[in-house]
Amino acid sequence: MSTASRDRISPAQDQQSPPADKDAPLREDIRLLGRLLGDTIRAQEGADTFELVENIRRLSVRFHRDDDEDARRQLSDVLGSLGPARSVVVIRAYSYFSHLANIAEDIHHVRRTRAHDLAGSAPRPGTVARALERAREDGLELADIIHFFSGALISPVLTAHPSEVRRQSTMRLERTIAELISERGRPDRSTREKTEIDGALSATVLALWQTHLLRRTRLTVMDEVENSLIHYRFTFLNQVPRLYAGIEDELAAISPDGRAPDLPSFLRMGSWIGGDRDGNPNVDAEALRTALRAQSTTALEYYLDETHQLGGELSISAAIVAVSKDLAALAEASHDTSAHRAQEPYRRAIAHIYARLAATQSRLNGQQPARVVRLPAAPYATADDLARDLDVIDASLVENGSLALARGRLRHLRRAVDCFGFHLASLDMRQNSTVHEATVGELFDAIGSAVCYRDMDEEARIAALSDELASKRPLVRPFHAYSHATAQELAILQAATEAHTAYGARSVPTAIVSNTRSVSDLLEIAILAKEAGLITAEGESRLDIVPLFETIDDLRASSDIMDRLLSMPAYRRLVDSRGGLQEVMLGYSDSNKDGGYVTSGWELHKAAIGLKALANRHGIRLRLFHGRGGTVGRGGGPSYEAILSQPAGVVDGQLRLTEQGEIISSKYTNPHLGRRNLETLIAGTMEATLLSQSRSPREDEFSRVMEALSAHAFAAYRTLVYETRGFATFFWSSTVINEIAALNIGSRPASRKNTQRIEDLRAIPWVFSWAQSRVMLPGWYGFGSAVERWLEAVPDGLATLREMARDWPFFHVLLSNMDMVLAKSSMAVASRYASLVADEELREHVMSAIRAEHTRTVGHLLAITGQQRLLATNPLLERSIQNRFPYLDPLNHLQVEMLRAVRERPDDEKTRRGLHLTINGIAAALRNSG
Repeated sequence: MSTASRDRISPAQDQQSPPADKDAPLREDIRLLGRLLGDTIRAQEGADTFELVENIRRLSVRFHRDDDEDARRQLSDVLGSLGPARSVVVIRAYSYFSHLANIAEDIHHVRRTRAHDLAGSAPRPGTVARALERAREDGLELADIIHFFSGALISPVLTAHPSEVRRQSTMRLERTIAELISERGRPDRSTREKTEIDGALSATVLALWQTHLLRRTRLTVMDEVENSLIHYRFTFLNQVPRLYAGIEDELAAISPDGRAPDLPSFLRMGSWIGGDRDGNPNVDAEALRTALRAQSTTALEYYLDETHQLGGELSISAAIVAVSKDLAALAEASHDTSAHRAQEPYRRAIAHIYARLAATQSRLNGQQPARVVRLPAAPYATADDLARDLDVIDASLVENGSLALARGRLRHLRRAVDCFGFHLASLDMRQNSTVHEATVGELFDAIGSAVCYRDMDEEARIAALSDELASKRPLVRPFHAYSHATAQELAILQAATEAHTAYGARSVPTAIVSNTRSVSDLLEIAILAKEAGLITAEGESRLDIVPLFETIDDLRASSDIMDRLLSMPAYRRLVDSRGGLQEVMLGYSDSNKDGGYVTSGWELHKAAIGLKALANRHGIRLRLFHGRGGTVGRGGGPSYEAILSQPAGVVDGQLRLTEQGEIISSKYTNPHLGRRNLETLIAGTMEATLLSQSRSPREDEFSRVMEALSAHAFAAYRTLVYETRGFATFFWSSTVINEIAALNIGSRPASRKNTQRIEDLRAIPWVFSWAQSRVMLPGWYGFGSAVERWLEAVPDGLATLREMARDWPFFHVLLSNMDMVLAKSSMAVASRYASLVADEELREHVMSAIRAEHTRTVGHLLAITGQQRLLATNPLLERSIQNRFPYLDPLNHLQVEMLRAVRERPDDEKTRRGLHLTINGIAAALRNSG
């Protein structure tokens, strides 16, 4: 096959006009990777298979661009004639191209960032440099900025929700490809070196092609823990300290004395993996212990390796440079009698630290380092003790004129110890309020309570729980035979207590109560924590008790519930013991499934305003924990813009947010991209907190308009999803929801109950399924009807909506995210999924409603924004999507055929595997699909 023919796997030829010159390296990388993949397919599967892949792509392009009925028929004929074996090969081809395109785009993003730095470009939005620039333009002094950092907490929290469809085996190969592409792009590479790299790339693409994309077994909780730890080893442990150093150096540049301040560690990683037991029976006390042990092992392995490297670097002789008394004492404590190191006190001190770290690893986690330790040493009791020893080395170097040595590896290691401790990441516990209710009820029953707790009304429960919270008697009977469920709840809280002793209080700092609907829901977990020794009768708490408000009704009730709770002296003492700070979690996913995109966004916004006002009245500090998912339907979208769109004063230096599913891999597999994503969280939090936020003089009017739009959108969404007869049947028939439940992509079931009711379905597979079918319904449905209805009542209201889009960050981000998700939707592709619905009347009724609403929504969005087409103001994303569609659409078409076949032949393993491969490929192509 000719080179030109082989190059057809690249999408560059499908562009209507060439991108700007700055994107030439991206086009080259995509073309190269596409050619290598094409060569691999041709060599491994034959030229006829390669031509088949190309033919399907051409037909798909015609169908997508022109809604060409002839192309639809030809495509259907070709796909229908493939058979399972050839279908799997074609699916793998398109899936792997999506993965390779992702790599090329990530590398290009890093490349463009570096190009800006080399060119000395003005700081870009989303960088700390730009945030500092804006703060100074706003009249803030350096002291104000440092004060912000001293009281800030920014915490991305990794979760294991079942939308991560990538295997570690493929991710490792993709990481190798990314490294090779980066090396190849260096301007100083010779032709010979590029040829060698191309050979290595070809071999790695071949290995990728020969590696299973899918897991053969369902993930366990510990698999999920181990998957998350990959990102610490490659990104967080290395890049977080460098991010801090960069910020300190930025501050030094604007400091009158040029000195870099030692900032506190305000950016801290969090996790739910191993502690989130809401609906996951596999998370128990042993899972919590094992997760913590794995996290700690990872942190200590990093410290051991960095300490060893540091010892190699600090070969400083005491015969040449003096050392401090404390450093000399630390060196003496090592009992290192080697004559080779007699004049090398830093190496002896570091050998002592290494030996103590090895003893700590053995004591905490039962692990031994790869390097044999021969020096006697006691383990560290806490990470603070390790930090003090490292401080001794730092102080001695600075004192004796070796600042440059102190500002290298040692600086990063000291920051890592301060950030990650011996626990690596703070592990939250989460459980449903109904489980706590049942557990507390059983505890009261066991002590022979006069009134059955389950029969009490809310006021009686509050009274009983308040009394128990202040009581010093134990509620748990030590030898009573509790039910398995109750024993599990008590055991996991006891494991948290043990973790505080072993790894420190930051190891398990939070208990989240999902499905919070009453004051008693939060008092119940306080009682259970008290029984485990995490709360005292005097009101001292070692846990943050965090309500999670999820549904529309729950969000609306959130301020009233928290007002009542904070007015109770017993609970207020707990808050005061935690520094006077109350954290509240807001659920984006379930509120969206409950009320639709527009109403969910608006009720979340209002809840944040109400909770902030409440916190001010009670004289406490509020921290909002945003339960965001990857896709727009679950609160996703660019984090920087999302932070800046929060109501004025709400952020206040405090931000926690979930990073979920395949978004973790997308954001944090590439170390440099991971650092950039973390930096946007910091920059956004800085600007939302420090900069003066003037309200639009019409914001009250905008809010009234938004209230009306929300009511109309809510009605439209609920009418379709919850009031249309047979809608659940349409959903289960026309999407991959059944197959997602069978795919090995998580340890948690897809539904809370064994039903097909939308109410019982978890929000994650709900959104994931609509993304796979390209309807993207949770990210836009209802907006078009809302605008139409409102304009009927206010015929000249378009000008107001345009002003809202221009001057109100909340509305601007609402539209921007909808713009993105609509661009990824396709009613033509969606119609093919709808053909799977057997009931023709139901199919036509639901699909016509969806198609009409899609048309309305796109039309009104463009009218409000003034755009001529979707993504007109986001050329980077537009380019990315256009690159992907020729390879994404065929996967959708193949998925429809696979769905049809697997439902006819449910025992055909080859067909089922092909279907699961399409799920993987479509998720990779969409990137934020879960």
